[in-house]
Amino acid sequence: MTRAWILPMLLVLCGSVVATGLISKGSFGSASGLLLVFVALAGVNSPVIFPRPISAREAQHRSVVDGRPVVFWRPGCKYCIRLRIRLGRDARKVHWVNIWRDPEGAAAVRAANDGNETVPTVIVAGRPHTNPGPEWVRAQLSASA
Repeated sequence: MTRAWILPMLLVLCGSVVATGLISKGSFGSASGLLLVFVALAGVNSPVIFPRPISAREAQHRSVVDGRPVVFWRPGCKYCIRLRIRLGRDARKVHWVNIWRDPEGAAAVRAANDGNETVPTVIVAGRPHTNPGPEWVRAQLSASA
């Protein structure tokens, strides 16, 4: 098991503990609802939703070679999740950098956004674009093919 699975597993474990406490008090509906919330949070923070992140340095190098966009994101960001889900299978073609795991990535995002860590920030051909629509990112993938 990789480190990427630790947070999702902790979320499921915590949700299970809280749900068990609610079940012991007779609140089956609340327990199942709360457990579903924890499982959903685990899902959006798992490597199943986001492809394996790489370093900013590696992503920028790959982007120069293949012309594909670099997406800087962070776990829990609803706009990042929306972008990932709406890209569908095309998300695997993008280079993903988790700014919470890569200080260089976080610095690149701050440089592009007046000192703010606004994500998703997408770099295409060396130019940053803050929170672009999924259709725009998909079009950039088509242009790089």
